[in-house]
Amino acid sequence: MKTMDVIDKIKNFETLDLITNANKHSLKEGYDEVTLERALFLSWWCDKGDCSFCYMSTQKNKIKDPKKAKRKVNAILAESELCKRLGWNIEFLSGGYDSFDTDEIKAIATKIFKITGSPVWLNIGITNDLDKYGEEIVGVTGAVEIANPLLHEKICPSKSLSDIGEMLDKAGDLGFKKAITIILGLGESPEDLTYLIQYIKEHKINRVIFYSLNPHKGTIFENSSQPSSIYYAGIVATIRLTFPKIEIICGTWTDNLANIGLLVMSGANGITKFPLFKMFGTRYGKRVEEEIYWTGRKLKGTFTDISKLGSNKSQFDSELDIFIKRYIDESLENKY
Repeated sequence: MKTMDVIDKIKNFETLDLITNANKHSLKEGYDEVTLERALFLSWWCDKGDCSFCYMSTQKNKIKDPKKAKRKVNAILAESELCKRLGWNIEFLSGGYDSFDTDEIKAIATKIFKITGSPVWLNIGITNDLDKYGEEIVGVTGAVEIANPLLHEKICPSKSLSDIGEMLDKAGDLGFKKAITIILGLGESPEDLTYLIQYIKEHKINRVIFYSLNPHKGTIFENSSQPSSIYYAGIVATIRLTFPKIEIICGTWTDNLANIGLLVMSGANGITKFPLFKMFGTRYGKRVEEEIYWTGRKLKGTFTDISKLGSNKSQFDSELDIFIKRYIDESLENKY
């Protein structure tokens, strides 16, 4: 199906056809398992701090000492160990610009690789230091965010699309996989799919991560609504139909859990953007599992099996014990 034909279907409210076809293509490709994904954040500091939708943009002027906004490394490692126990994938290591230096990030990624047995994705901004990484990472993520060059310049003025593309191309030359993030609800239109599809083709992207806008207080989007679930599903279905073998991860929020089944049937291989420990074992965690169950897919990982939390003791380093216990205790609290 041609790109314009797909766009016309979305505009003509024929999204259900796209979802149905995308579901058939997904099953034909053997995508019968859905992963639970968890981004590991490194810091609340970003030296750029000018993406107008981002929570970090509201914090930059409040943070007097950027070093104090960095997470403790052992907390990050303990979180990765809990993800391993629960069968969750680590979506990527994510940090604002100049939060950790390259050597620090490499050391963290190396330890996570040893804990989980899987190399990690990076989402650390535009970097020229990719040649310093090795087997501890599997791929590099470019924060494209808005698939419209004019909007991108306004919303993410310090993150050039061409610079992101050059970084991704270099990552490919070094043998790493390539991913991009896209946020829906920032003012884009279905016609912008033309640019997105071309960007994916040009830079040979292996993975696309979609998020819906989360309107943060203090940003220009604080009174905006999240995008319609049908619209979101139509965009995902278009990418699945255009790129049958690409990996698609979709993020949604606790107030939009009903999106999950629709997004999986539209082509999502994995679901992300959950507060793991707050939702674990609650009715919200159960809802995630129910949404995936009724798509006919298997779920990799658990949101409800308390036995998988395991011991308060780390299997890798006793210095992680205090954080392991903290995360387990949080998972067992009656939060809702």
